[in-house]
Amino acid sequence: MEETDGTVTVDATIDGAHRLRFLLRTIWYSPMLAGRLVRKARTLVEADVHRWVSITALGAAPGRQLVALLASYPEFRTLYCYRLRRTGTAGAALSAVLGMLYPGERTLHLATSDIGPGLFIQHGFATIVAARRVGANCWINQQVTIGFDRPGERPVLGDGVGVYAGAKVLGDVTIGDGARIGANAVVLTDVPPGYTAIGVPARLLPPKAEREH
Repeated sequence: MEETDGTVTVDATIDGAHRLRFLLRTIWYSPMLAGRLVRKARTLVEADVHRWVSITALGAAPGRQLVALLASYPEFRTLYCYRLRRTGTAGAALSAVLGMLYPGERTLHLATSDIGPGLFIQHGFATIVAARRVGANCWINQQVTIGFDRPGERPVLGDGVGVYAGAKVLGDVTIGDGARIGANAVVLTDVPPGYTAIGVPARLLPPKAEREH
């Protein structure tokens, strides 16, 4: 909506306000960049940043992408603090301080000892990831539970696995590379690479290319 005298538009005013709020948020969260001092976490954090930027189409300049993600996504802050925490005593201490001052998604719990690079968490509320291992470039949605049905028996997720809203993956099962766990599915058995699991209990669908023959 443009003013008749041509001096300013309502849209431009709104856009300017959004930019100002985002600038203030990045300034507020900039102390979290202290995590870059933890060298052991750098490679994984860089891979996470690259994946999140490619998915979210974040418009920040390359040197500002990390702080922009920290300012924009509580799920990313949780993952970032997880990366720091897994590097040792110093990283864990820094993670604890940053997590207290700059909380992430409070209902997202990453209780997995080995999470590969590039994990993307979309709307991560009420989500528990307690796998034995999560591979590279996985995708996990909200209200997901990945964990044990008996103590010590936890799932393993391969590379490129997608686990969608409300799904449950329980027990000593292996989810193969590129597999998909459909929304609200309950998975209690292995899922082969490239397969899709849907339903309760889950049934397995082969890759789309195989279904077409």
